Amino acid sequence: MTARSRWRDAARLCVGTFTALPVRPPDRVDRAVAGRAMLLAPLTGGVLGLVAAVVLFAARHAYHEPLLPAALAVATWALLTRGLHLDGLADTADGFGAGATRGRARALEVMRSGDVGPFGVAAVVLVVLLQVAALSDAVLHGLGTQAVIGAAVVGRLAVTYACLRGVPAARPDGLGSAVAGSVPLAGALVVTAAVLGGGLLVGGVLDDDAGRTPALLAVLSVPVGVAAGGLVVVAACRRLGGITGDVLGACLEVATAAALLVLAAWPVGLPPG
Repeated sequence: MTARSRWRDAARLCVGTFTALPVRPPDRVDRAVAGRAMLLAPLTGGVLGLVAAVVLFAARHAYHEPLLPAALAVATWALLTRGLHLDGLADTADGFGAGATRGRARALEVMRSGDVGPFGVAAVVLVVLLQVAALSDAVLHGLGTQAVIGAAVVGRLAVTYACLRGVPAARPDGLGSAVAGSVPLAGALVVTAAVLGGGLLVGGVLDDDAGRTPALLAVLSVPVGVAAGGLVVVAACRRLGGITGDVLGACLEVATAAALLVLAAWPVGLPPG
């Protein structure tokens, strides 16, 4: 299998995993293909973020307040992914809840069942509420476009780190088994550098009274988002023994929310952008 064919299969696996776009299945999925697919994950975030940014821009011209445009942008993310990651968040929350009292086997059984329980409902509502509220605040500061794109990228970068070598799979089958431990640290660091460079570039384009604040927020959102997603992975390794596809979805959504919270922050005394 050539390097070119591996990258082609990795791109197909990445698009099929992180979006609802129709794509031909990869011809072969091995550790190399899986690792490269997870390294490409932030690119899909950029594409989804751009589409959501267009929706946000159009909605801002139709509605005076930023809350509804922010909600429509977050809904666009869900639509473009068929709600797959939100479903993973719900299943993971239910699994953690069950695992706290009934053990690992029961937690994995609950997650596989697909039914949404009270923990799952609460987790989805709270995370989506945080995402919408934070994006709305970012819009008020003139950073709506940067936030909706940047958070989508950071959320998927967190998944890249969730698949670092040494992270185990909770099951011998499924998406988690295919991608767990497939990403080399050096590759993740290169992708992170690219994301940070993009954040500096996009944030630095703004020329207003905020000075360097947008660029600093963009850069800070990367480690904060990845760390928040990492907490989900650590909890999964303790409760479940490793990661699953649902855990990756939860990691993505939590990291996205954390990145948006950073991008929505604004130092006291600075005027909105």
